[in-house]
Amino acid sequence: MMGGETVLLLGESGSGKSTLLSLICGTITAQSGNVRVTGTDVKTLSAGKRDSFRAEQIGLIFQQFNLLPYASVLDNILLPLRFAPRRRARLPAAEKTARALCLDLGLPHDVILAPAGTLSVGQQQRVAAARALIGAPALIIADEPTSALDAATQQTFLQLLFEQASAHHSTLLMVSHDARLAPNFDRVVEMSQITNSPETAR
Repeated sequence: MMGGETVLLLGESGSGKSTLLSLICGTITAQSGNVRVTGTDVKTLSAGKRDSFRAEQIGLIFQQFNLLPYASVLDNILLPLRFAPRRRARLPAAEKTARALCLDLGLPHDVILAPAGTLSVGQQQRVAAARALIGAPALIIADEPTSALDAATQQTFLQLLFEQASAHHSTLLMVSHDARLAPNFDRVVEMSQITNSPETAR
């Protein structure tokens, strides 16, 4: 993937999408071959360095959002910075940046101190996006983030996510089984193409 590119990883359930994401994030290691993320072969890193690399270089939007329900929106957004000192150092005013991200993603200005668990599904999704974007990581990975949304809300969220990823110069890799999303992305990669390629078979 190129810097700033939007890529859709398309595949049905059981096609290996989650495994590929785990390889990219370094939560599992490849038995053969290389997995390069922002120029680094993740496979060569120790477990601790993989954790640090993931925290510094990758922003994650989970399908179920994985917010801390009793923590405030602000605390949820700032959480990744606790584990990523270089990402934190890029933000001279982290709280101000978090508030700006909320506004850019269409969240009310007074939501920042509310417990995340009190928000609507759509609002929680936007908080999860802000958490992934904070500190401008090189790669944003979004795992089925629109599956619980209706078509109109889905399109609005995608547009906001694209705008923010572009503004922060982050590459976006989104995983989905929904082929209708394909026209929104710069490039589409189908899992069937990966798993059936000669290089994968070797």
